[in-house]
Amino acid sequence: MSAAGKTMNCEKYKEAITADPSESFENGAEHAALCAACSEFKAEIQALDAMIGRALRIDVPDLELPELSPVDASNGKVVDLPVRARPRVSTPVWLGIAASFALAAIIGLQFTGSDLDADQLLAREVLAHLDHESWALTVTDVAVSPERFSRVVNPVAGTMDRSIGLVSYARTCLINGNSIPHLVIQGKKGPITLLLMPDETVTSAVSLNGDAVNGVILPVGDGSIAIIGDREEELTDLQEQVVNAVKWRI
Repeated sequence: MSAAGKTMNCEKYKEAITADPSESFENGAEHAALCAACSEFKAEIQALDAMIGRALRIDVPDLELPELSPVDASNGKVVDLPVRARPRVSTPVWLGIAASFALAAIIGLQFTGSDLDADQLLAREVLAHLDHESWALTVTDVAVSPERFSRVVNPVAGTMDRSIGLVSYARTCLINGNSIPHLVIQGKKGPITLLLMPDETVTSAVSLNGDAVNGVILPVGDGSIAIIGDREEELTDLQEQVVNAVKWRI
């Protein structure tokens, strides 16, 4: 890691990018270029920032209060008051109000605006992540290096037997804010995604059905593993192999 990258740890980077999604702070770009987890976190924060920006691009006219009727001072019970300009609520103020509502709506949709249970929410998160990194699903006969595999898997999962298949992709990603190993192996019908999630529990096996994929999230110890392949891919035998191949770090 370069000297610039060493001056910022992951925790400080995540705090900084949350406050400044443009990443204009010092050493931010250098750190993200060297840290896959923070690069993924940056992408999610910038996507959220862009969503809020789109919500705020609305055309709101100035708000004017109605003209008040003149005061009748003929009965001598009132005094003349200085004439005041009608207050106006400018567009920037309304944009601030809109921003608050937009952010509240986004947070509400993510956390409270759904009838889905925890297992279904996790399934939706997994499928969304798969769409986000669709370029990882490449048909190839080139395996990742043992060093990269260990760097991605060992800190989180502990150990995983590579005999399950040719691992062509290995990266540390984020699911629900947790760093997890994202692996791709080569199946019979095409690439198969494995997401090792030691911090995500499911009550039972959860089916995953996308536009062109099928899969399952399996409970494994105190965590879970997602296995997703082509719609025509037979995953039954692979499920047992993957579960037996992974040992969570204690």
